[in-house]
Amino acid sequence: MTGHHPWRGVLVATALPLNGDLSVDYDKYAGHCAWLVENGCDGVVPNGSLGEYQVLTPEERARVVETAVAAVGGERVMPGVAAYGSAEARRWAEQAGEAGCRAVMLLPPNAYRADERSVLAHYAEVARSGLPVVAYNNPIDTKVDLVPELLARLHGEGYIRGVKEFSGDVRRAYRIAELAPELDLLIGADDVLLELAVAGAKGWVAGYPNALPRACVELYRAAAGGDLGTAMPLYRQLHPLLRWDSRVEFVQAIKLSMDIAGRHGGPCRPPRAALLPGQEAAVRAATEKALAAGLS
Repeated sequence: MTGHHPWRGVLVATALPLNGDLSVDYDKYAGHCAWLVENGCDGVVPNGSLGEYQVLTPEERARVVETAVAAVGGERVMPGVAAYGSAEARRWAEQAGEAGCRAVMLLPPNAYRADERSVLAHYAEVARSGLPVVAYNNPIDTKVDLVPELLARLHGEGYIRGVKEFSGDVRRAYRIAELAPELDLLIGADDVLLELAVAGAKGWVAGYPNALPRACVELYRAAAGGDLGTAMPLYRQLHPLLRWDSRVEFVQAIKLSMDIAGRHGGPCRPPRAALLPGQEAAVRAATEKALAAGLS
């Protein structure tokens, strides 16, 4: 692990295994977290978008974090603590700290299109939990864009230590590095992994290692290490899958790939609907092609 920087390296935004009745299968989740670490991942991010946190009860959400910590150790667990209210997000950060986690990931206010003052107040409140906070910039889903200037201000105030960058705009990596050189950039979308790794990212909050951890870790390590001879062919092989991470159906797609790869992906909770036949066929074909090429 990375000592005082537990958000560095490959941290998997874990999919959450559900039973047929859509209850959470905590034993399978514990096994999945352990399997990811055994296959080279540095840690896990429970209760991210991929973990369907929005449709969990508070009891389920807390137990998911505790299950991950029991499986792989608190230093490897960085939970998402997003909530509509700042007080609730801070409580989730405190719960993470009590469970043994060393960092948390936080979206900006996402109940409405927050202005800059609201964003600063939100991060200030959660920072009071005492845990390092990694911001999560997802302007596509939240309608709040943590632009480089705002990230630099959040970092300068001491509220955040890193940012999961999901805008897809790889040019921002260089602006962030200029404005806040000590702020750790984390790859937030699987399909710009190579571009952001080359630009100096310190980690990857990742989706597709849920299905193919070894190949994804090899890709990240090669890209981050500047070994483009290894990274480029792998990236081309995996990109038909990685691009699903930036689509509306990313949870369903990654869970389907997990099923095909012999893991438990399983169903999603409503309102997420099953993939359309054409989408399912595309994910299935890309996953089977990757597996046939020896990727795992």
